[in-house]
Amino acid sequence: MNIAEHFPALVIVIPLLFALITWLAGLINRAFCWVIALTITFLCFLMSFSILNTVMHTGRISYHMGAWEPPWGIEYAIDYLNGFVLVVVSFIAFIVTLYSRKSVGLEIDEEKSPAFYSLYMLLFTGLMGMTITGDIFNLYVFIEITSLSGYALIAIGRRRNSLMASFNYLILGTIAATFILIGIGYLYMVTGSLNMADLREKLPPLYHSRVVLTAFGFFTVGLSLKLALFPLHIWLPNAYTYAPSVVSAIMAATSTKVGAYAMLRILFTVFKVEFDLNVVPVTKILLVLSCIAIIAGSILAISQTNIKRMLAYSSVGQIGYIVLGTTMANQTAMTGSIIHILNHALMKGTLFLVAGCVVYKTGIEDISGLKGMGQKMPFSMAAFTVGALSMVGVPLTVGFISKWYLATGALKAGMWFILPIILISSLLSAIYFWRIIEGIYFAPAVSSQHSEVSTYRSLDHHNPHPVSRSRDDAPPGMLIPTLILAGLCIFFGIAAYIPVSVAEKAANMLLGGT
Repeated sequence: MNIAEHFPALVIVIPLLFALITWLAGLINRAFCWVIALTITFLCFLMSFSILNTVMHTGRISYHMGAWEPPWGIEYAIDYLNGFVLVVVSFIAFIVTLYSRKSVGLEIDEEKSPAFYSLYMLLFTGLMGMTITGDIFNLYVFIEITSLSGYALIAIGRRRNSLMASFNYLILGTIAATFILIGIGYLYMVTGSLNMADLREKLPPLYHSRVVLTAFGFFTVGLSLKLALFPLHIWLPNAYTYAPSVVSAIMAATSTKVGAYAMLRILFTVFKVEFDLNVVPVTKILLVLSCIAIIAGSILAISQTNIKRMLAYSSVGQIGYIVLGTTMANQTAMTGSIIHILNHALMKGTLFLVAGCVVYKTGIEDISGLKGMGQKMPFSMAAFTVGALSMVGVPLTVGFISKWYLATGALKAGMWFILPIILISSLLSAIYFWRIIEGIYFAPAVSSQHSEVSTYRSLDHHNPHPVSRSRDDAPPGMLIPTLILAGLCIFFGIAAYIPVSVAEKAANMLLGGT
């Protein structure tokens, strides 16, 4: 028996089982938790890469759970799109796990570390499951696994504000999940099927049914809430700001991207392009919302004084970029959206990991406290600069590749007005990142005795760790993963043909090609 044939199931089953094993192992020795999580995420990355390689050479994979044929049984279906997203999610999860040991030790009580890594594995399981499943109800189940573990991970830190951030996310996440579940129920009511490929064939004669139209509306709103599309983003800033640094990094780099993937899957796989363009002109609505998100996210980011909150509002704008490409319904723009799932994961992962490095060494979260940090933490600040330049869209970085494909797609679609929006957003990004870079390299260091800088530790009087003011950089265990992501921001900016070759095939498939 070839074990590779069962990789689609193993990438879900293994992390799910080890979510429990990790917690039990932590009761014996807490050091085991990190080792297990690191091993499992790396193993899942290797399996995901193997799955994508198989898809690229042999085409779509259909794995039947329990040997039940779809549409009666649950199918794990992997094509170019979710094979690509599987690799992105598993790689980012591995890198963040590699980074997490020191950061978790600082920001989470030691006795809670087994629970943290157990929840982390559940979050990882949910994200991978959302990506790989070909069953629409199974998608909802994995959304709930992801959400419930996410709520707990946000709240598990030492900061009191994290509890309220988690509660707000819980309320809005529950509303979103309810909308999605209602949409699933309506589709099942009229088709008798939950298999996505089967729904794609059965729905066209029912496109004008009020039940189907209502279901589509529920899906659109529910998934927009999950991926934090403006103006349904209000849960995101506090969640990213007050969560432990590791949680902020994994959620910013993967959770909203998988939400965007789920929207792509529903809009262009369960429903066809003709439905999105002609029956319900949802692309026009999403076009307006995504353009507003791109500008509003950048404007709101400018006004922030907390580095993690600034990055959170920046993510609102970047989610707008992903949605924007889908609304133009041509291969070039769709390729830009898909490639931005990877590119934004690399960029925002880098920036949030740097923020975690700064918190670990100095406790600083306030932007004004980063002045002179280029001398204190040169490698971390170099990684931050690379991530910032990528967000602006400077050539030879991944951000430029995304914006180039989106701009070219806009011209092909005759939507020239999108070009000024992309340009204005890039200029706004340059403003709020340049003020940080200028302070890092060209301003004198802030005196710890005279500054009014808010620190992580000062926000929580129960934190027993002393504030470090040493001039050395972050520990290698945190710095190396950060530099890896920063290096990939440049590598894939130069060798963009590697991910683009997959993204182009995925875009062609979504738009009705083979």
